[in-house]
Amino acid sequence: MNPVVIFKTFSQAEAQLARARLEAANFHPFIANENAAQYLGGLSNATTLRIEVPENEAEEAKAFLAAPVE
Repeated sequence: MNPVVIFKTFSQAEAQLARARLEAANFHPFIANENAAQYLGGLSNATTLRIEVPENEAEEAKAFLAAPVE
């Protein structure tokens, strides 16, 4: 399956939180550009961190992240 970007951020902490929430909900996320951000100190305008999931999970995962956290 092709990966689909469902979330973008410059913050490594925000990307890790989104990844953890998705994994806890049984999605299969991947953080693209994670190593580059770590090299640049964890927060950088030079690279965007992208959360990707398999194509068949994209719509549901995007809706999950957009829903309010209780």
